[in-house]
Amino acid sequence: MLKGILAASAAFTLWGAFPVYLRLMKQVPSLEILSHRVLWSVVLLMGLLVVRRQWDWLASVRTRPRIVLTFVASALMLATNWVVFIWSVNHDYVIDASLGYFITPLFNVLFGVGLGERLRLTQWIAVALAACGVVWLTVSAGQLPWIGLVIAVTFSLYGLLRKTASLGALEGLSIETLVLLPAAALFLLLPNAGSSHAFGTDAALTVLLISAGPVTAIPLLMFAYGARRIPLSLIGLLQYIGPSIQLLLGVWLFNEPFGGSKLTGFALIWLGLLIYSGDSLVRGITMRSDQQKKSPGEYQANSN
Repeated sequence: MLKGILAASAAFTLWGAFPVYLRLMKQVPSLEILSHRVLWSVVLLMGLLVVRRQWDWLASVRTRPRIVLTFVASALMLATNWVVFIWSVNHDYVIDASLGYFITPLFNVLFGVGLGERLRLTQWIAVALAACGVVWLTVSAGQLPWIGLVIAVTFSLYGLLRKTASLGALEGLSIETLVLLPAAALFLLLPNAGSSHAFGTDAALTVLLISAGPVTAIPLLMFAYGARRIPLSLIGLLQYIGPSIQLLLGVWLFNEPFGGSKLTGFALIWLGLLIYSGDSLVRGITMRSDQQKKSPGEYQANSN
């Protein structure tokens, strides 16, 4: 389990530090960064698939068109999430972006209700507190915290779509980036599409843009490795590493304002998350304990 914890923690830490990488390319338009992220992710992912000779999944894709449609939808959610996050970081809204990833678990709960799941009282309390926090931020700022809401909604929908598609992280991201590749290539090739033309003319920016592939794929693969080896309740706690780092970067490194009414709104959301995470952790421990009592041998084998 230790390897799983380390891998998942490293993945969330890298995602949390992502704004530092993006700020090095602040002069590059968001759509251009997104396009390079798609392009170089495709190159890296195809290379990994070739090295691992991992092509069996193509048969299920060819025979089940619904899988392709699902990944087209998830690719659109992913692209929207990426471009809003990139834009927010490079326009001094890192704190607002971190809000999106803080409240994503609660949006997952709400989407679960839409699918017929029933919430426990503690979950309703957590959602209500987070909603109060969002309302407070809206009233105090005079506008919806749209960056955080778009990031949360798109990432929650992305996760929901990926749950319905029976492919691994590497294969799934490969399809998604391939779906986005034509639009990305078109943007980069058209002379008047708004590109900065930094690629190939500025050595540092060229290296940074190419590195978008590894920066995208490596944390995802580390997370996939860790997620298979640790309980979901633990992942639920570790996932706050990313937005916590982003928030700290926004406040201390990028000097974004964070106090007064914004701090109050975040505090309400954090209180809701604390209740939600505590409930999930206790429930997860109880379920594992019950399972271990019923079949200790089988439980131990599954946890290795």
